Amino acid sequence: MTDDEATPPLASGANLVQLLSRRVVGQPAAMQFIVPYIQMYQAGLSPPDRPAGIFLLLGPTGTGKTRTVEALADVLHGDPKRLLKIDCAEYQADHEVAKLIGAPPGYLGHRETKPMLTADRLASATTPDCDLALVLFDEIEKAAPALTTLLLGILDKAQLRLGDNTQVNFEKTLIFLTSNLGARQMMKEVQPDIGFHQGGIRPDLSARLESIGLAAVRKRFSPEFVNRVDVVVTYQPLDEHSLGEIVNHHIAELQHHVHTRLADRSFRIEVTPEARQLLQRRGASPQYGARELKRTIHRLLTQPLAALVAEKAIAPGARVLVDLARDGESLRLEPEASDAVPARHSAPAVLVLDDNPHLLEWLTRALEAAGARVVAADTGESALQAAVGLELDAAIVDVMLPDDDGISVAMHLLRQSPRLQVVVMSGFELSADEEEVCRRSDFSVVRKPFLIDDLLAVLRARLPDREWKARAAGA
Repeated sequence: MTDDEATPPLASGANLVQLLSRRVVGQPAAMQFIVPYIQMYQAGLSPPDRPAGIFLLLGPTGTGKTRTVEALADVLHGDPKRLLKIDCAEYQADHEVAKLIGAPPGYLGHRETKPMLTADRLASATTPDCDLALVLFDEIEKAAPALTTLLLGILDKAQLRLGDNTQVNFEKTLIFLTSNLGARQMMKEVQPDIGFHQGGIRPDLSARLESIGLAAVRKRFSPEFVNRVDVVVTYQPLDEHSLGEIVNHHIAELQHHVHTRLADRSFRIEVTPEARQLLQRRGASPQYGARELKRTIHRLLTQPLAALVAEKAIAPGARVLVDLARDGESLRLEPEASDAVPARHSAPAVLVLDDNPHLLEWLTRALEAAGARVVAADTGESALQAAVGLELDAAIVDVMLPDDDGISVAMHLLRQSPRLQVVVMSGFELSADEEEVCRRSDFSVVRKPFLIDDLLAVLRARLPDREWKARAAGA
């Protein structure tokens, strides 16, 4: 692969780790192992004649192994489903492996057998912005020996010969193999310290789980197969803090779904800390990690919300308070009365994000003088923390931040609040990738230096149904 063929870098290594860590909670070490291989590919320095990276992801169920690959697809391609996934449970017999490469000519059904691992399918897992395809072999230990034998050629030479004798090149791929090998022994090791107590996970647990996982892998797979893997990543059990973050993520996804599907009939969901703790307690377990959380939220929160919507008990724009019921084991949903819905012509809530303290103070004063309710932040992390639980109307973000880039932070805020209006500030020309992201996401861009009247004109155009004051003289 030449330098001209390399994908333009989407973010620096540290930023990429942060972007992935926001989507996969509680596994920062996994991101630090994976990101260097993406950087090598983007720089055109990946080894020739083999995949750009080969990863074996081990650990108990519900710790985020498959989620890691989906999060990476979201960061690289803008869609968590933009990957080629092979469920190895469907290939437990040797003859079923023909589904992957197709039957050779002369065999009955040759023309009707469409292979899974073709160049076209790899291309469908890429985008114009990134030609690096993600290939996931999920639960590899369930596959027949013929599948692992087939993988040897892909992992070693990045080549696969299909049944019709055509070649498929895997040089522009990251290959992920997930496995629950050793999971039972790991659970015996972590059962007392899974994280459901104040003490958290003991310091030596990481090394112990890695040792258990590697021993199980070497017992199950041949040495030549294991030696072709670049990195073996052992996932840690999730502690209470991580599980709480996952609960918040699922609730934010539900809010996004409500805004997207109901449009003008959408409403705001406010979940109390006590209700979140119940969802966490009912949805997490030592055996299944966070895997049950989504089903628990669906059963205890989404279905009751759907019943209220069907009964037309929630007015458009209303707030639904989700609190703990008196029995302590269920949730109580209280839609506010329609006459209690706040008027749309209220003061706008605006987040301002810039690491220049003088500019941040100047913008805050000017926007407040224009009638806005301002939340100020000087780092991406502080902005995301400040936005939790707030119903923001607009976000004004600087591109260059000390810990992140403003466009990435804006994208994260937009997932939480789909109606958010974003204005990007920049003192230099945006890159082609940044311009495309802003165009696709409908972000306004203002160039520094600018007049406050110019910025207010943009905000008023994007928030015509909010009340603005005439800007105070000298603001």
